[in-house]
Amino acid sequence: MRTLPPSFLLLLAASVTACHRDIPSLEPRFAVEPPLRPQFVPPEDSLLTETVKSSLRHSGSPGSQDAEMTTVSRFSPEDRAWLLTQRVTQSRHTRDGAEVRSLVDDVLQRAPLRLRLAADGTYVRLAEPDAVLAAVRALPSTGLDVTPLERFFAPDVLEGRTREEWEVKYGGLYGRSLVPGQRGYAVGRLSLGGGEVTYLLERTFTGTQLTEHGEALVFSLRCLAAPGDTSPQAVRDTLRAAGDPEPTPGVECGGEQLLGKGRFLPVRREFTLRAELGGETWTWTTQSTLASLRALEEETR
Repeated sequence: MRTLPPSFLLLLAASVTACHRDIPSLEPRFAVEPPLRPQFVPPEDSLLTETVKSSLRHSGSPGSQDAEMTTVSRFSPEDRAWLLTQRVTQSRHTRDGAEVRSLVDDVLQRAPLRLRLAADGTYVRLAEPDAVLAAVRALPSTGLDVTPLERFFAPDVLEGRTREEWEVKYGGLYGRSLVPGQRGYAVGRLSLGGGEVTYLLERTFTGTQLTEHGEALVFSLRCLAAPGDTSPQAVRDTLRAAGDPEPTPGVECGGEQLLGKGRFLPVRREFTLRAELGGETWTWTTQSTLASLRALEEETR
């Protein structure tokens, strides 16, 4: 029997191997995106300028109360943590189209808020909260009663309000894995029509989006009713941590929030809340937008 030469056998083996490589697999392949794990990395010693607009309307009046302000924020490293300094630089308030003065903004222009944050972005406490109350008492005499303003800026009241505002916007978002559809919760409060509305906010991570400030994490926002027996444990834990408040019945809210993916940037936040109080429907809308990010040396030139 005639034997094939070794060189032919090697050529045949190579051809078979090549053909095998060209055969497509019948099993589908799925690309699984790894979960994101955003870290709290603010732009160190840079100035973040935000524009904030808000509007308040209620069914018993055809007019509205509107506000526009500009805030400038700076993050500075301090003892392996962060100090956030935020001040109001411009503001304008109108009621039914007529401009009105806001003493609250006058105070915040005189005494910026200073927040101490942990390395992971967790709120710690206000730094020098008494300085804000001192700014209230240093206001020029206008004949107006500043007692309500003193209560509004009392150190313990200011501390609680600032902590809650930070938690509603940023609490629990950093140092944890994020996959589309993942939910987080926060408790917020809002003064409306002489009363207070308590709401349970749900934030759902929906993915990322390219913006003028780079890639951003996108969260959808909505309000939930009071939890029942079948509510997620995370909802009950959030309420318990907030002191077990009862969410105001019938509150509806919705919106969207965009935060920088690689570093902490409050790119944009839109939020609308509706509530029934005293037989009237109150609607509060707010929108904040990152207008610019500048290095500190650019500001001092």
